[in-house]
Amino acid sequence: MVKLTLIARVTDGLPLAEGLDDGRDQRDLEVYKQQAKQLFKKMSQGPPPASRMSYESGPYVFHYIIEGGVCYLTVCEKAYPKKLAYQYLEDLQKEFEKVNREQIETVARPYAFIKFDTFIQKTKKLYQDTKTQRNLNKLQDDLHEVQQIMTRNIQEVLGMGDRLDNVTRMSNTLTSESRIYAKKAEDLSRQALIRKWAPYVIIVGTVLILTYLKSFWFR
Repeated sequence: MVKLTLIARVTDGLPLAEGLDDGRDQRDLEVYKQQAKQLFKKMSQGPPPASRMSYESGPYVFHYIIEGGVCYLTVCEKAYPKKLAYQYLEDLQKEFEKVNREQIETVARPYAFIKFDTFIQKTKKLYQDTKTQRNLNKLQDDLHEVQQIMTRNIQEVLGMGDRLDNVTRMSNTLTSESRIYAKKAEDLSRQALIRKWAPYVIIVGTVLILTYLKSFWFR
Protein backbone atom coordinates (compact mmCIF):
# COMPACT_ATOMS: atom_id res chain seq x y z
CA MET A 1 0.00 0.00 0.00
CA VAL A 2 1.19 3.51 -0.85
CA LYS A 3 1.48 5.44 2.43
CA LEU A 4 3.13 8.74 1.56
CA THR A 5 4.12 10.73 -1.53
CA LEU A 6 6.50 13.70 -1.75
CA ILE A 7 7.79 15.71 -4.69
CA ALA A 8 10.88 17.95 -4.34
CA ARG A 9 13.33 19.92 -6.48
CA VAL A 10 16.70 18.19 -6.53
CA THR A 11 18.97 21.26 -6.74
CA ASP A 12 17.96 22.64 -3.35
CA GLY A 13 15.64 20.02 -1.81
CA LEU A 14 12.66 22.41 -1.91
CA PRO A 15 9.41 20.43 -1.37
CA LEU A 16 7.04 21.15 -4.24
CA ALA A 17 4.02 18.96 -3.50
CA GLU A 18 2.85 16.27 -1.10
CA GLY A 19 0.16 13.63 -0.97
CA LEU A 20 -1.78 14.87 2.05
CA ASP A 21 -2.39 12.35 4.83
CA ASP A 22 -5.89 11.40 5.84
CA GLY A 23 -4.88 11.78 9.50
CA ARG A 24 -5.02 8.13 10.53
CA ASP A 25 -1.32 7.38 9.87
CA GLN A 26 0.03 10.91 10.23
CA ARG A 27 1.80 10.37 13.57
CA ASP A 28 3.35 7.05 12.50
CA LEU A 29 4.52 8.46 9.18
CA GLU A 30 6.04 11.66 10.55
CA VAL A 31 9.38 9.93 11.18
CA TYR A 32 9.49 8.68 7.57
CA LYS A 33 8.47 12.08 6.24
CA GLN A 34 11.43 13.60 8.07
CA GLN A 35 13.72 10.91 6.64
CA ALA A 36 12.45 11.74 3.14
CA LYS A 37 13.24 15.42 3.68
CA GLN A 38 16.73 14.51 4.93
CA LEU A 39 17.18 12.43 1.79
CA PHE A 40 16.20 15.41 -0.38
CA LYS A 41 18.75 17.51 1.50
CA LYS A 42 21.51 14.94 0.89
CA MET A 43 20.64 14.87 -2.81
CA SER A 44 20.99 18.65 -3.06
CA GLN A 45 24.35 18.71 -1.25
CA GLY A 46 26.16 15.67 -2.61
CA PRO A 47 27.14 14.28 -6.01
CA PRO A 48 24.36 13.67 -8.58
CA PRO A 49 22.10 10.93 -7.15
CA ALA A 50 20.98 7.82 -9.00
CA SER A 51 17.91 8.43 -11.16
CA ARG A 52 16.08 5.53 -9.49
CA MET A 53 16.63 4.02 -6.07
CA SER A 54 14.85 2.19 -3.26
CA TYR A 55 15.65 2.49 0.45
CA GLU A 56 14.37 0.23 3.20
CA SER A 57 13.40 1.87 6.49
CA GLY A 58 11.69 -0.21 9.16
CA PRO A 59 8.45 -1.70 7.79
CA TYR A 60 8.50 0.60 4.75
CA VAL A 61 10.44 1.14 1.53
CA PHE A 62 11.24 4.51 -0.05
CA HIS A 63 11.06 4.42 -3.85
CA TYR A 64 12.02 7.44 -5.94
CA ILE A 65 12.64 8.52 -9.51
CA ILE A 66 14.35 11.71 -10.69
CA GLU A 67 13.30 13.36 -13.95
CA GLY A 68 13.86 16.93 -15.11
CA GLY A 69 15.54 17.96 -11.85
CA VAL A 70 12.57 16.80 -9.75
CA CYS A 71 12.47 13.87 -7.32
CA TYR A 72 9.21 11.92 -7.04
CA LEU A 73 9.25 9.80 -3.88
CA THR A 74 6.76 7.42 -2.34
CA VAL A 75 6.80 5.42 0.89
CA CYS A 76 5.19 2.00 0.63
CA GLU A 77 4.80 -1.06 2.80
CA LYS A 78 7.55 -3.62 2.17
CA ALA A 79 5.08 -6.10 0.69
CA TYR A 80 3.91 -3.63 -1.93
CA PRO A 81 5.21 -4.62 -5.41
CA LYS A 82 8.21 -2.59 -6.51
CA LYS A 83 6.97 -2.55 -10.09
CA LEU A 84 3.70 -0.87 -9.14
CA ALA A 85 5.50 1.68 -6.96
CA TYR A 86 7.61 2.81 -9.91
CA GLN A 87 4.66 2.80 -12.31
CA TYR A 88 2.83 5.02 -9.81
CA LEU A 89 5.76 7.45 -9.66
CA GLU A 90 6.06 7.55 -13.45
CA ASP A 91 2.36 8.46 -13.74
CA LEU A 92 2.89 11.32 -11.27
CA GLN A 93 6.02 12.50 -13.09
CA LYS A 94 4.33 12.67 -16.49
CA GLU A 95 1.36 14.67 -15.18
CA PHE A 96 3.45 16.96 -12.98
CA GLU A 97 5.77 17.91 -15.84
CA LYS A 98 2.86 18.43 -18.22
CA VAL A 99 1.09 20.82 -15.83
CA ASN A 100 3.96 22.59 -14.04
CA ARG A 101 7.06 22.32 -16.25
CA GLU A 102 7.44 26.09 -16.84
CA GLN A 103 7.40 26.96 -13.13
CA ILE A 104 9.49 24.21 -11.56
CA GLU A 105 12.80 26.11 -11.66
CA THR A 106 11.40 29.49 -10.62
CA VAL A 107 9.19 28.81 -7.57
CA ALA A 108 10.73 29.85 -4.26
CA ARG A 109 8.15 28.91 -1.62
CA PRO A 110 7.67 25.35 -0.30
CA TYR A 111 4.69 23.35 -1.56
CA ALA A 112 3.99 25.81 -4.37
CA PHE A 113 2.16 23.01 -6.21
CA ILE A 114 0.12 21.72 -3.29
CA LYS A 115 -2.97 21.58 -5.55
CA PHE A 116 -1.29 18.66 -7.30
CA ASP A 117 -2.42 16.63 -4.29
CA THR A 118 -5.75 16.13 -6.07
CA PHE A 119 -4.02 14.19 -8.85
CA ILE A 120 -1.83 12.33 -6.33
CA GLN A 121 -4.86 11.10 -4.39
CA LYS A 122 -6.70 10.07 -7.55
CA THR A 123 -3.69 8.14 -8.86
CA LYS A 124 -2.94 6.65 -5.44
CA LYS A 125 -6.41 5.06 -5.34
CA LEU A 126 -5.74 3.33 -8.65
CA TYR A 127 -2.62 1.69 -7.21
CA GLN A 128 -3.82 0.81 -3.70
CA ASP A 129 -5.34 -2.59 -4.54
CA THR A 130 -2.65 -4.75 -6.14
CA LYS A 131 -5.23 -7.38 -7.17
CA THR A 132 -7.26 -5.29 -9.60
CA GLN A 133 -7.03 -6.45 -13.21
CA ARG A 134 -5.38 -3.15 -14.14
CA ASN A 135 -2.56 -3.62 -11.64
CA LEU A 136 -2.20 -7.32 -12.35
CA ASN A 137 -1.64 -6.43 -16.00
CA LYS A 138 1.04 -3.95 -15.01
CA LEU A 139 2.78 -6.58 -12.89
CA GLN A 140 2.99 -8.84 -15.94
CA ASP A 141 5.00 -6.25 -17.85
CA ASP A 142 8.74 -6.68 -18.29
CA LEU A 143 10.30 -6.48 -14.80
CA HIS A 144 13.93 -6.34 -15.94
CA GLU A 145 14.31 -2.56 -15.54
CA VAL A 146 12.87 -2.54 -12.01
CA GLN A 147 14.95 -5.55 -10.99
CA GLN A 148 18.07 -3.54 -11.83
CA ILE A 149 17.14 -0.75 -9.38
CA MET A 150 19.29 -1.04 -6.27
CA THR A 151 17.73 -1.35 -2.81
CA ARG A 152 19.71 -0.03 0.16
CA ASN A 153 19.05 0.79 3.79
CA ILE A 154 18.05 4.40 4.40
CA GLN A 155 20.61 4.70 7.22
CA GLU A 156 23.42 3.98 4.76
CA VAL A 157 22.89 7.36 3.13
CA LEU A 158 21.53 9.35 6.08
CA GLY A 159 24.07 7.88 8.51
CA MET A 160 26.93 8.56 6.09
CA GLY A 161 25.78 12.17 5.82
CA ASP A 162 25.63 12.50 9.60
CA ARG A 163 29.17 11.17 9.90
CA LEU A 164 30.41 13.64 7.30
CA ASP A 165 28.60 16.46 9.11
CA ASN A 166 30.24 15.39 12.38
CA VAL A 167 33.69 15.34 10.76
CA THR A 168 33.08 18.84 9.38
CA ARG A 169 31.96 20.11 12.78
CA MET A 170 34.98 18.52 14.48
CA SER A 171 37.31 20.05 11.90
CA ASN A 172 35.78 23.49 12.40
CA THR A 173 36.04 23.11 16.18
CA LEU A 174 39.70 22.07 16.00
CA THR A 175 40.50 25.01 13.73
CA SER A 176 38.81 27.42 16.11
CA GLU A 177 40.54 25.92 19.17
CA SER A 178 43.92 26.03 17.38
CA ARG A 179 43.47 29.76 16.82
CA ILE A 180 42.62 30.25 20.49
CA TYR A 181 45.66 28.24 21.62
CA ALA A 182 47.93 30.15 19.20
CA LYS A 183 46.70 33.46 20.61
CA LYS A 184 47.23 32.25 24.19
CA ALA A 185 50.74 31.06 23.33
CA GLU A 186 51.51 34.46 21.82
CA ASP A 187 50.25 36.22 24.96
CA LEU A 188 52.29 33.92 27.23
CA SER A 189 55.43 34.54 25.15
CA ARG A 190 54.88 38.28 25.39
CA GLN A 191 54.40 38.07 29.17
CA ALA A 192 57.57 35.96 29.51
CA LEU A 193 59.58 38.60 27.62
CA ILE A 194 58.16 41.33 29.82
CA ARG A 195 59.07 39.41 32.99
CA LYS A 196 62.57 38.73 31.65
CA TRP A 197 63.47 42.26 30.59
CA ALA A 198 61.38 44.34 32.98
CA PRO A 199 64.03 44.39 35.78
CA TYR A 200 66.72 45.58 33.33
CA VAL A 201 64.43 48.26 31.97
CA ILE A 202 63.64 49.44 35.51
CA ILE A 203 67.35 49.53 36.47
CA VAL A 204 68.37 51.39 33.32
CA GLY A 205 65.49 53.80 33.75
CA THR A 206 66.40 54.44 37.38
CA VAL A 207 70.06 55.09 36.48
CA LEU A 208 69.04 57.53 33.75
CA ILE A 209 66.71 59.39 36.09
CA LEU A 210 69.34 59.60 38.86
CA THR A 211 71.98 60.78 36.37
CA TYR A 212 69.62 63.45 35.12
CA LEU A 213 68.73 64.60 38.64
CA LYS A 214 72.40 64.64 39.67
CA SER A 215 73.40 66.78 36.70
CA PHE A 216 70.44 69.07 37.37
CA TRP A 217 71.32 69.70 41.06
CA PHE A 218 75.06 70.29 40.45
CA ARG A 219 74.72 72.87 37.72
